[in-house]
Amino acid sequence: MTQYDLDRGIARENLSRLLAACYYQPGPEFAQEKVFDSMLDAAAHVHPELAADARRLGEDYAAEGHDVLLLDYTRLFLGPNHIVAKPYGSVWLEGQNSVMGNSTMAVLKLYEEGGFGMSAEFREAPDHIAAELEFLYLLIYRENEAARNGEPGALREKAELRRRFLDEHLGRWVGPFTAAVRAGAQSSYYRELAELTDRFVSLETGKTRAC
Repeated sequence: MTQYDLDRGIARENLSRLLAACYYQPGPEFAQEKVFDSMLDAAAHVHPELAADARRLGEDYAAEGHDVLLLDYTRLFLGPNHIVAKPYGSVWLEGQNSVMGNSTMAVLKLYEEGGFGMSAEFREAPDHIAAELEFLYLLIYRENEAARNGEPGALREKAELRRRFLDEHLGRWVGPFTAAVRAGAQSSYYRELAELTDRFVSLETGKTRAC
């Protein structure tokens, strides 16, 4: 087994968590908590192309302003009349407009296997893009813990679960979802978020997008 790069693992963990946060409603806390500074630092430790995307994302957030981004967020992900890019795995995996399909039940089983519990405050479907990115964060975190503790068996087990999750779920639908965001966004911020998300998940699946 190749040597595990713990520093890069921690950066991947942080980047997945911060990307998930960006799929919630934008607010002033993004700037207050220096989300984009943290994202740039994490991305720089993973891949230079991710760092370039993260830098542009932070610049776009500062330039476009909260009101513009909130309007675009609503158009893209909420509607009410037409949702431009539905952020649910079942929509893209099953070719349907409704949520909570068979693929949703399947990802819930993986959540259970990975010890991932849905918060009572989370009002979206379990296969929402933010939830799946948070699960990816947890899986990478668990791999990092196994590496820290010198547990190669646990590390292999967690890495296998992450690969299954990406191969069977997130890695299959993030491409068409982010393409819809890029095509439909009116703000540079959400186009850049889609690009960064797609590139990061592609790296995690082993399908490197270098440009």
